Amino acid sequence: MGYIEDLREIIGTRPLILVGAVVGVIDEHGKILLQKRPEGVWGLPGGLLELGESVEDAGRREVFEETGVEIGQLQLVDVFSGKQYFRKLPNGDEFYPVTIAYFSKDIKTSTIRIDGKESIDAGFFDLRELPDHTTPLVRKLIQQYSSILR
Repeated sequence: MGYIEDLREIIGTRPLILVGAVVGVIDEHGKILLQKRPEGVWGLPGGLLELGESVEDAGRREVFEETGVEIGQLQLVDVFSGKQYFRKLPNGDEFYPVTIAYFSKDIKTSTIRIDGKESIDAGFFDLRELPDHTTPLVRKLIQQYSSILR
């Protein structure tokens, strides 16, 4: 059992503050890696930290687990937090995420392999032609990424 599952055993579904990382992986053509989650929404690969794990390592681990893509160096983009990001999961668990967002162009292996649980599809998309049902966080990150490039 992981850290969050252990916490849930103790406190039930009450709200938690959880820290996670997402990574906008950009390929050599300037396209961004997105994953489609089981609920049908396209977003950035990422997830929550485990005990003792750095945010950067969590970002790399989640990208690999969810898409099969291995990455190296990360560039910090921004931190997203606040009541507008509150989540209540179908099982009743509630949390306020603190999401640390990165970009990476340092792709070690680019073969996409989805896990079928957290990702039902994945691919690289043109920044101006995103798929329908893309999360608002992706669009915010792309705006910030574009301003970094200027």
